[in-house]
Amino acid sequence: MNQCLQTIQDYALRSIGLGEWMLPRSDFTLCQQITLIGSGLIWNLYFGVLALFCGFFLANALAVAKIGRNPWLRKPAEWFIFVFRGSPLFIQFFLVYEALVMLPRAGIDILGLTIQTSWVTKAWAGALLVLVLNTAAYSAEIFYGALRNLPKGELEAADAYGMSGWSRYRRIVWPHAMRLAWPAYTNEAIFLFHATTLVYFSSFPAFRQQGDSLYYANYFADKTFNPFVAYPIVAGYFILVTLCLIAIFGIFNRRLNRHLPGAATRLRYRPNLVR
Repeated sequence: MNQCLQTIQDYALRSIGLGEWMLPRSDFTLCQQITLIGSGLIWNLYFGVLALFCGFFLANALAVAKIGRNPWLRKPAEWFIFVFRGSPLFIQFFLVYEALVMLPRAGIDILGLTIQTSWVTKAWAGALLVLVLNTAAYSAEIFYGALRNLPKGELEAADAYGMSGWSRYRRIVWPHAMRLAWPAYTNEAIFLFHATTLVYFSSFPAFRQQGDSLYYANYFADKTFNPFVAYPIVAGYFILVTLCLIAIFGIFNRRLNRHLPGAATRLRYRPNLVR
């Protein structure tokens, strides 16, 4: 027990550069595997939370642009959504990385100032960018579908009250669209967190052996020649993350539908089998 507590103290924050520097080389214990893989999960949470946060606002903007009448906004939004939904996420990682490494290593001079570009090829920046763009495209299509299916009665009532422009969108259109889109958006959020494991397989490098959960799982599987311990631990962690997401999004769902008789309706996880 004391040895496991010492292992947790040494490796719990190793993935972010705190704690023991060297990875264990032999005599791997279950506690070491659980602790180090859990440490790597910090990066998966980093990618997932920031991509979900940034992608949410970008997706709303894309959905509004796509449903709008202005072709200068609608067409770019349509093509953005089509490209990122139509191509595999794994390929997007490689293409974006190859594009970023073509930037000058010395930086880009803009108005006499040198903007460094070497940092964008790191996983914490470049991979995050890909995840933001990818989830924004999928979420935008969800929000676009919700905007198209708004009840006409509510819109007519808003018009009757004299609402227009931003006031109409903020008080009527956006809240109702979120209520319609939220169950599907919950599934997108779950998929996004699962997709963060693809960062390990992408071209974006891990820094000083400080990778994500799959990085450490692969390390133990290679050293022990037994994938049936490390990889189920990763799966277990992501199951816990999924349960937390369902609970958190369920709170928002009840908040969005608090005025309805069936506001206590529970969200159900419906995974996308093909994407």
